[in-house]
Amino acid sequence: MNKKIKVLIVDDSAVVRQALTDIISSDPELEVIGTAGDPVVAVEKIKKQEPDVITLDIEMPRMDGLTFLSKIMSQHPIPVVIISSLVGKSSESAMRAVENGAVDVIQKPKLGVKQFIVESKTKICDTVKAASYADLKLMKKQRMTVKPKLSADSVIEKQKIKAMAQTTDQVVAIGASTGGTQALELILTALPANSPGIVIVQHMPEKFTANFSSRLNEICAVHVKEAENNDTVIPGSVLIAPGGRHMLLKRSGARYFVEIKDGPLVSRHKPSVDVLFRSTARYAGKNALGIILTGMGDDGATGLLEMKEAGAHTVAQDEFSSVVYGMPKVAFEKGAAETVLHLDDMANYIIKYHDQHSKKVG
Repeated sequence: MNKKIKVLIVDDSAVVRQALTDIISSDPELEVIGTAGDPVVAVEKIKKQEPDVITLDIEMPRMDGLTFLSKIMSQHPIPVVIISSLVGKSSESAMRAVENGAVDVIQKPKLGVKQFIVESKTKICDTVKAASYADLKLMKKQRMTVKPKLSADSVIEKQKIKAMAQTTDQVVAIGASTGGTQALELILTALPANSPGIVIVQHMPEKFTANFSSRLNEICAVHVKEAENNDTVIPGSVLIAPGGRHMLLKRSGARYFVEIKDGPLVSRHKPSVDVLFRSTARYAGKNALGIILTGMGDDGATGLLEMKEAGAHTVAQDEFSSVVYGMPKVAFEKGAAETVLHLDDMANYIIKYHDQHSKKVG
C-alpha cells in the first residue's frame, strides 16, 4: 500500500526534465526513476526498469511522441500523460494522443515553462497519480467501440434544432476527468438531436477543449461547442466548459445560460465540476439531471449532493465501466448519487429522463 508510483520523464528539454523531476519527487507518493531526452533513450530505460507512468512530450528528436505512444500501447501498455505545448498543430496532436491511448494531457507553454510547471504542481502530481490507476484495457475497449455516423436526416434535424430559439426546463449537467473524453464521446454520439440542453465540465487544459468540442460536433447529432459567456442552454445543444475557466449555469426568466469566469482552483480544478453542479442546483433544481463520470479525486461529489438535495435526479458511473473509479465513488459514498449506471446505459437514461420530464410538463 505504501509503494511509490514510479515515473519516467521523457522530454527533450533539460529545463523541463529537471523541473518535472523536482515537482514529482516532492510528492511522497511519487518517485522519478529516470529521465530521457527522447523516446529512443526512454526505450532503453524502460528495459532496465519499468515505470508505472510515463510523462511524454510530443515534439522530440529521433522519434516523435505520437509514434512512441503507439509503440508503447501496441507492444507493452504503460499509462502515459502527455505534457506538451497545446497550440496550433500541437493541440491536434494532443487530441490524437488521447485517441491513441494517452491517459491525460497537461498544457506546457513554450515560454516560461519552468514557472508554469512550478505553479502547476498540484495538477501534475494529481494527473500522474490518476494515470497510475487508469484501466488501460477498458480505455482500449471504449476506444474501439463503433461510433455512429450522422445520417442526412440527423444532420437536418440538428440544424433545425440549432436554429430554434426555444428554451427548456430541462438541463443535464455532466462532470468528468480522467477517462472522461472517451466516456463523453460514447454518451454524446448516442443521443438524438432533440436531447435536452447539456452542460459539461471535463478536466482539460486551455486550447484543448475547443478541439475536443469541434471533433465531437462532427460525429454527434447534437450540436457541441466550447462554451462562451452567455451561451444559451437549449435542446440539442451541448456546451463544454473551456479549459482553465469555470462554467456556471444561470437563469433569466425561462432562459438558461452559462457564465464563464476565471478564479482560483475549486476542488483542485479549474474548470471545476463542483462549480457547475452547485450553480445547477441553485438555478435548475428539480429540473436538472446531474451525472458524474470517471475521474480521480472528489471534484463534483459535493455539488452533486447539492443537486440531489435541490430535487434533481443524480447519477454516478459504476466502477466496472470507469477508467478511474474516484469521483463517482466519492459521490456514491456521500449519498449524492440516486442511481449508479454502466457507461453504456447513460445515453438511454438521459433520453428516458427527457421523455418522462416532457410528459410531466405536457
